[in-house]
Amino acid sequence: MNNLSIGIMKVEVVQEDITQLDVEAIVNPANSGLVMGGGLAGIIKKKGGTEIEEEAQEHAPVDVGEAVITTGGDLPAKYVIHAPTMESPTKNVPTENAGRAMRGILECVGENGVKEVAVPGLGTGVGGVSAGDAAEAMLQEIKDFKSDKIEKIILVGYGKELFGTFKEAEERIMPQ
Repeated sequence: MNNLSIGIMKVEVVQEDITQLDVEAIVNPANSGLVMGGGLAGIIKKKGGTEIEEEAQEHAPVDVGEAVITTGGDLPAKYVIHAPTMESPTKNVPTENAGRAMRGILECVGENGVKEVAVPGLGTGVGGVSAGDAAEAMLQEIKDFKSDKIEKIILVGYGKELFGTFKEAEERIMPQ
């Protein structure tokens, strides 16, 4: 585990199951319709309950680059931030969508007074964005974002490859 401070914002990279983290909020890398059918979204709905999807869909459609906040249901996290990386499910997306989604997450978190958020690889599942490209885009947005409200951003690599890619990108983009 590595901690890096940006102003008062800290960035931490972990290899964990995001649905098991006891944090204030986790991110669902969604589609614009906020349908939580497959991938990580489906797992979040299965573990946290259907009320997460029901509440999210009250806000749909949500454009790529925007994000909405809902209950965390039965998850350890209090909230789920839904950040579309694609317009419709199972559609490959351009790399810049990972950065746009990260910007939307940071804005949503700041606007809702959330101090700590765990973020998976954005667009790296059914979106088809490579782990390296997603990590680069996400960390660049974090580096460029200025906030005195957000205290911690946890980048979550579920698998060894994404975790390692997050670590490498963090060292390159945000050297200590």
